[in-house]
Amino acid sequence: MRQIGSKALVHRPRLALFALLLAGSASMASAIAEVDERFERWDRDGDGRLVPEEVPEHLRGNFDRVDRNGDGFIDLEEHAAVVGRPNRNPGDEVRLVSDVAYAGDGHPRHRLSLLLPKRPTVPEPLPMIVYIHGGGYRSGHHRDGVRVLMDLVAMGRYAGASIGYRLTDEVVWPAPYEDCRQALGWIRAHAGDLGIDARRIVAYGHSAGGHMALMLAVDEVGPNRLAGAIDFFGPTDLLAIQSQMPPDGVIQHDAPDSPESQLVGGPVQEHPELARSASPIEFVDRADPPLLVIHGDRDRLVPFAQSKTFVDAIRREGGSAVFLQIEGGGHGGFRNPRIFEAVRAFLEHHLHGKGTSPISASLPNAPGG
Repeated sequence: MRQIGSKALVHRPRLALFALLLAGSASMASAIAEVDERFERWDRDGDGRLVPEEVPEHLRGNFDRVDRNGDGFIDLEEHAAVVGRPNRNPGDEVRLVSDVAYAGDGHPRHRLSLLLPKRPTVPEPLPMIVYIHGGGYRSGHHRDGVRVLMDLVAMGRYAGASIGYRLTDEVVWPAPYEDCRQALGWIRAHAGDLGIDARRIVAYGHSAGGHMALMLAVDEVGPNRLAGAIDFFGPTDLLAIQSQMPPDGVIQHDAPDSPESQLVGGPVQEHPELARSASPIEFVDRADPPLLVIHGDRDRLVPFAQSKTFVDAIRREGGSAVFLQIEGGGHGGFRNPRIFEAVRAFLEHHLHGKGTSPISASLPNAPGG
């Protein structure tokens, strides 16, 4: 098992960390500014709304989901609600600190956002939820996870971190994954100062971030073993993904410009060894931590079969995986509150030993289902 070298960890004295935490409010304005700038960059005609042709090609499959009022356009409010503009101030419940360097090399992608409850409702040290953003390995930001973690951390029962990693415009596999491991190393090194229990960490991600969360779950052992992982529709088998695509799929995953091909530095089928090394399904065994895997059965970007075959493989090995099939669900945009109740139940059970873990089920993608 690979180990993180000590030079990768940035040790800060306790007082410096506390000062960092007190500086969090300015980062909220910075996060809002970045999301607004992205919208303006895509809005090529400057009319204040996006049409499909203005959205990056790898994100167009999500256009209808983001276009909440169905008018054929995406305005700034719709854009911000999905890509991560913080829509609430942490206020009295959560202390947010963004742009925390975890590698000591000054790279802008080697940053994370910390979310800590101001008034914990359980004794410290707190378990931590580590969120990893999606974006097809070529977009996204650590601030995207703030809105995902905010309500969970506001409960006072968890700390949160949303981590950034280098993208495929500058690196290939395994560099993005090693960045995620390095961020976890920083968190563990500072667990005492932050009031975090390094033995109780769950990785959580959507799409590419779900892929990274699963890799951490099946790869890390010993003192670095996770307490669990939550994956929303992440790739699990890069060599099989194109063969599993539905007829109306919107990505050619074996093409040279696909997210997975860019991740491995060339067409996936021409780089089988690297593709296997980036596929969580290749590393499953009975010692893996508990997993919660959630996938819509109408996903046109990452095929539903990626999660189904992965869960089947985990179970064959004797591992533990809860699988939620979302009937009629696409690549996100889930509306059934039972899905998010299952996420909270999973966290409570595996991080606090409370209640029961959710069970595998097929849930409708509708609020009343």
